[in-house]
Amino acid sequence: MFDYAWLLFAFPALGALTILFLGPRLPQRVVGWIASAAALAAFGVAVLLFFALNGLPPEQQSVTITWWQWMTVANLHIPAAVLIDPLSVLMALVVTGVGSLIHIYSIGYMAHEPRYQRFFFYLNFFILAMLILVMSNNFVGMFVGWEGVGLASYLLIGFWFDKRDDMYGWYADCGKKAFIVNRIGDFGMLLAMFMIWSSLGTLVFTEVTAGAHSLAVGTATVICLLLLLGASGKSAQIPLYIWLPDAMAGPTPVSALIHAATMVTAGVYMMVRTGALWHVAVPASEVAAWIGALTGLLAATIALRQNDLKKILAYSTVSQLGYMVMAAGLGAYGAAMFHLTTHAFFKALLFLGAGSVMHATDGILDITRLGGLRKQMPATYRTFLVGTAALAGIIPLSGFFSKDAILVAALDKNVAIYIVGAVTALLTAFYSFRALFVTFHGEPRDAHIAAHVHESPRIMTIPLWILAFFAAVAGVINLPFVLTLEYWLEPAIGHHEAPGVAVELLGILLSILISFFGLLMAWAYYIRHEAWPANLAKPFSFLRNLIDHKWYVDELYGAVVVRPLVAVSGWFARVFDPKVIDGAVNAVGDVTVDAGEAVRKLQNGAIPTYAFSIFLGVVVVLIYFIFAG
Repeated sequence: MFDYAWLLFAFPALGALTILFLGPRLPQRVVGWIASAAALAAFGVAVLLFFALNGLPPEQQSVTITWWQWMTVANLHIPAAVLIDPLSVLMALVVTGVGSLIHIYSIGYMAHEPRYQRFFFYLNFFILAMLILVMSNNFVGMFVGWEGVGLASYLLIGFWFDKRDDMYGWYADCGKKAFIVNRIGDFGMLLAMFMIWSSLGTLVFTEVTAGAHSLAVGTATVICLLLLLGASGKSAQIPLYIWLPDAMAGPTPVSALIHAATMVTAGVYMMVRTGALWHVAVPASEVAAWIGALTGLLAATIALRQNDLKKILAYSTVSQLGYMVMAAGLGAYGAAMFHLTTHAFFKALLFLGAGSVMHATDGILDITRLGGLRKQMPATYRTFLVGTAALAGIIPLSGFFSKDAILVAALDKNVAIYIVGAVTALLTAFYSFRALFVTFHGEPRDAHIAAHVHESPRIMTIPLWILAFFAAVAGVINLPFVLTLEYWLEPAIGHHEAPGVAVELLGILLSILISFFGLLMAWAYYIRHEAWPANLAKPFSFLRNLIDHKWYVDELYGAVVVRPLVAVSGWFARVFDPKVIDGAVNAVGDVTVDAGEAVRKLQNGAIPTYAFSIFLGVVVVLIYFIFAG
């Protein structure tokens, strides 16, 4: 089966090319099903690779398939090859599985979109780039997929490039913001790749893992800090998280695909893949753990005050990615991948549920204008409830087990980080159920909206039910004390040392209490006593103002980065370019013209003038030789 791994890439590539060349001549719905079939076929290949890999002994569950020697530069040899191991196969299953459901959902959601063919071409291209990223056996191949995903996300986020509103401004600018911010992280990743090659002489993952122990701590720390910069761009961590909330300008399926299941997890995957380097770079690991913890807390506080449903989910994504980065920084790679997997299910479910609400309310996502939707949209409500409970960490849903695995690791290794993570978990449970209660419970707040609300078609609700099922039961793949997933990943991530029984039991108990307390607070505030939030917020008006302005991070970026760069660029455009660059070029031209004019005057056709010039030259030469001799 491994010899047919190329089919994993061939199906989405074929789907994209078919839509590109034949899409305009095909019926719209056929285009959607071609793209969906390509994603489903890739998922089928990933499933077959999973079973083929499981048929091998654990010590042989790392298979490299080399197709050709891609590039050779001096001592640098880069093969066109894939690495098939539990880590890459898990990512392929998540990308293609969740991606397939989002493709099918999009057939109904984008039914009235005039650029329908273009949208599905972008989706297939994105899946292809993401598979290249997670399956490549070396940094260069991963970077090609990394940049391909960046290009696809730019196209998808700015899909409605000709649209603008008060929340996002021009949607095209949101795509550009994501693209530019990610390039900052990419610069760090490139520098890390150069350092790895210069230090170890290779960019192949298995060889880097084998040689990582030979690196000095200082060198490994610099490499990992640069990798962290790259991960912070893709996985939206401090200080490069600002692009992801604005990326909600794209169609809702894009939010589910890019910002729940695939692109944003690329940074976490890269950190786990390079775990051997992080084991050596202990200071960098500590920095990563704290950045993840603080990102989670910061984003959770902002989500508390958002009223746009997609914005709430966007900041929730930033917060949950913080958990994953925190886990990777703590060395709990299995817990990070476990949460990555469960998060893909419940967050894709929540984004698609938000899309169902938009479909039913003619694009309204302001939760303060909604309410009472559970009676008119029972399928959307029930599935959204499952996703909310999973995000909040309510036992026995999948989010509880994956989040608990991270918190237990923090409790075992760094109590201060655990406290930050626990507070984040409490806030997550509160704002998650706030969004649910305000949107679906109570009475309708806008009679006009309520009069036109309807349940979404089955082509949209069936993916919701499938995702809800996995969001509910996916926790069984890595139950406490059993840790099936973490042990299965060991050939790729190394041996896992489980915390002691006492720490595990204490962590489970605290996780249960935290999630239920957050749920009860939301119920008390928004169901039992709806006047409480406003009354309780009055003494904290200063803090509320900070959160409403998202801690003024965007304003800080504007003051420190954007406006100075614009001012400097403007000065170069107004002064330096016309006066220095153009001036230098024009001066050379003027000197050339003047010299030519002077020489031209010497060539006047008068023989006496030429004779005098020859005589004068001879005199000068004679004088030189007389005095020089």
